[in-house]
Amino acid sequence: MSQQPPSGRARGRARGRARGTVEEPPRRPGMEGATPTAPPPVAAPPAEAPVPAASGRGRQRGGVTARPPGAPPTSQMEALSLGEKGAGAAPAAAPFGRRRRGDLVIEEPHTRPSHISDKKGSSGNPVPLVTNFFRVICTPSWCLYQYHVDFAPEIDYRGVRFSMVKEHLGLLGETYAFDGMILFLPKRLEQRETVLFSKRRNDDAEIKITITLTNELPPTSPTCIQLYNILFRKALNEIGMQQIGRNNYNPDMAAYVPQHKLEVWPGFVTSILQYEANVMLMADVSHKILRTDTVLDFLYDLYNKTQHNFHENATKKLVGEIVLTRYNNKTYRIDDIDWEQNPQNKFKLYDGSELSYVEYYAKQYNKTVRDMDQPLLVSRPKKKMQKGGKPVEGPLYLLPELCTLTGLTDEVRADFHVMKDIAIHTRITPDKRNDTLQTFINTLNRNEKVQKDMKGWGLSYDKSLLSLQGRVMPPEKIWQRSGSYNYKPQDADWGREMRGQQLISCVPMQNWLFIFPQRNSPQAQDFLQALVRVGPPMGMNINKPIMCEIPDDRTDNYLRTMREQMNDKTQMVVCLLSSQRKDRYDAIKKFCCVDHPVPSQVIVSRTLQKKQMLMSVATKIALQLNCKLGGELWAVEIPLKSMMVVGIDCYHDSATKGQSIGGVIASMNNSLTRWYSRCTFQHSGQELIDQLKVCLQAALKKFYELNSNLPDRVIIYRDGVGDGQLGAVVEHEIPQVLDTFKNLGADYKPKVAWIVVKKRINTRFFAQAGRGLQNPPPGTVVDTEVTRPEWYDFFLVSQSVRQGTVTPCHYNVVWDTSGLKPDHMQRLTYKLCHLYYNWPGTIRVPAPCQYAHKLAFLVGQSIHKDPSLNLADRLYFL
Repeated sequence: MSQQPPSGRARGRARGRARGTVEEPPRRPGMEGATPTAPPPVAAPPAEAPVPAASGRGRQRGGVTARPPGAPPTSQMEALSLGEKGAGAAPAAAPFGRRRRGDLVIEEPHTRPSHISDKKGSSGNPVPLVTNFFRVICTPSWCLYQYHVDFAPEIDYRGVRFSMVKEHLGLLGETYAFDGMILFLPKRLEQRETVLFSKRRNDDAEIKITITLTNELPPTSPTCIQLYNILFRKALNEIGMQQIGRNNYNPDMAAYVPQHKLEVWPGFVTSILQYEANVMLMADVSHKILRTDTVLDFLYDLYNKTQHNFHENATKKLVGEIVLTRYNNKTYRIDDIDWEQNPQNKFKLYDGSELSYVEYYAKQYNKTVRDMDQPLLVSRPKKKMQKGGKPVEGPLYLLPELCTLTGLTDEVRADFHVMKDIAIHTRITPDKRNDTLQTFINTLNRNEKVQKDMKGWGLSYDKSLLSLQGRVMPPEKIWQRSGSYNYKPQDADWGREMRGQQLISCVPMQNWLFIFPQRNSPQAQDFLQALVRVGPPMGMNINKPIMCEIPDDRTDNYLRTMREQMNDKTQMVVCLLSSQRKDRYDAIKKFCCVDHPVPSQVIVSRTLQKKQMLMSVATKIALQLNCKLGGELWAVEIPLKSMMVVGIDCYHDSATKGQSIGGVIASMNNSLTRWYSRCTFQHSGQELIDQLKVCLQAALKKFYELNSNLPDRVIIYRDGVGDGQLGAVVEHEIPQVLDTFKNLGADYKPKVAWIVVKKRINTRFFAQAGRGLQNPPPGTVVDTEVTRPEWYDFFLVSQSVRQGTVTPCHYNVVWDTSGLKPDHMQRLTYKLCHLYYNWPGTIRVPAPCQYAHKLAFLVGQSIHKDPSLNLADRLYFL
């Protein structure tokens, strides 16, 4: 199979280092930490008079923008404070309207087509399931009362307003939420307008406080759901969880992997949302992997291994990585390393005085900096990270000695032993996941402080996970030239069954090159013999290639040999590499996809080392070669005729910052076994595709050329849509597609469905297995309870996993004039999960999505240019 070195973080690293930038003044390294004991440094002296030291939400004190009574307090609410006896106005864990995945609610567009009154399917066998959701239960006739609070004369400082409201707890009650202007209560005050009086402490002036009822909100209101999330984050804090990034972890329960200098923090990703019939808490187990050594230790190890080009190597290794500062449990992205600065350098504070990093960390966090020669890590926060709504100039400077790397490097991911040791802690079976979640909710329900808060608001969490009914769709028959066969549904794999079966169509390999280094000549001969043996039983005719032995595996030797030996009749180039080298792989792929378009196969010699596995490896490579030449392997029954299925995915270019590649692939025949591909380049740095028209128009013209008619139906599966981008897809991409059809003729109006595919979700399903739980069988579909009322959506478990818990895929039909019933849409999606030719089994997403990803990944990682259109009708990117 075509192989390339692991690329994991290559994309992240490539985005990072900005060269030739203007030197910017430093900012406080831990600006999101606790209240400072010393005035915090800032990027530059303030334009007006210095203000008192502030941190966290205190920086936002000051004037308030007026908002008319009754206006919904959504993203404008900068800091909602939850009042309670003895604690006063404790600030919430995060700003009310700032969206973080798993934290706050984002208002997604209502995309459920008007004609879909019932989105439930009916085919398949019912299966009882348990899912990782807990119902949020309200007291009968529960309502949230929203009040607007006016102060006369006006009080500028939010803290003073909080204090004045707190003085009237006798009337308001111990349970309230206040942001300085909007007050929420779980009860209704006697009067619609309540007038209270307080005295200002500094001058004893009497302040009139007018509290006016503006809204009565039902439990399903978006504002209520945001309040539930804030209450829940406060509850997590009460039980000892610490927020790191978007999720919450418990460092006290860390598991250590000392042999690899790693530790695993267990935690949870959570959110509360309105689902089909109930407001529910979604909770899933999450893990944070940290290095036990510091970034400074990492730099010393790297220096000891390779002193040559140390600065360049260190920058290459660290830029793009995420570090954790343990003194405040915040994560930062490394964008550069400043080798000119050290901890003794000074920066300016608010009042204009200067302080060194050593002094700052000693005063602020009681940390002693020991290495005075270490460089500083540079982190340039995005706008959304900056506080108070004002852009803060200058980057953050961090000390390597106080930073810990998070996640896993590419080298670590490639190490089987490391991954195996980590998997012991992170790959959790359905039974263990259920136990962990049950313990989690029990901890919340037994905590006195949490329960007091929840009782005050009239809320509670269900004591057990939600049970619901799913359906298992019937398994598909696999068709090849010699007939059809069934496979074991629970395995979702027909590799054994297809042995000895002839492929649907084969392209004879009559003129091809095999390039290999001299030292790998024995392996090349053994592989060729195996390839020639496995071909005929599958229907493949493989002639002897032009054998090209090169003196060594330098990139130039491969390129020169290809230039000399290739001609117009060359069908395929197979290159055997002695080791994994990304630059060599990229050069070969660029030459074969752009400079001299011909399908290519790259094999790493390590793949051929085990002689007992050689026939199996040769079989898999033979299947790939046939696909790349334009052959077809297997098919499933597709009842719909004259239909085009399109897959779209995006990948960020690793070589050009801000450029992303969109892969678009479309089926060309009724059996969905032939494909046509195009890619687009976009410089906005977003996932969204701007040039869909060109790609789709080319695919439709190719379809017409092959079938003498345009498709009656076009079904589009759109992958790679990030959180918050659904609205842009609906408003921007779908109109482009519909416009494309108009350009092909006024009378051409195909039936269209647009389905957004989401892989990175935290929803899990477990099937009952006696007294325990197990993964649901492949083909399990869920279209009730945990779906969203404003969407036409469903979940599908299409693959089988041997370890851990299976992750379903979420499908949201955002546009539908296809005339297909929910059953048909679900069945078609499952059928498409059988048609990915790189694996003889079902995969997690429909095949066109995976093909589009493979294309975008190849272009974004290796080619960085538009591949030749001569290859567009073949799966050359597998």
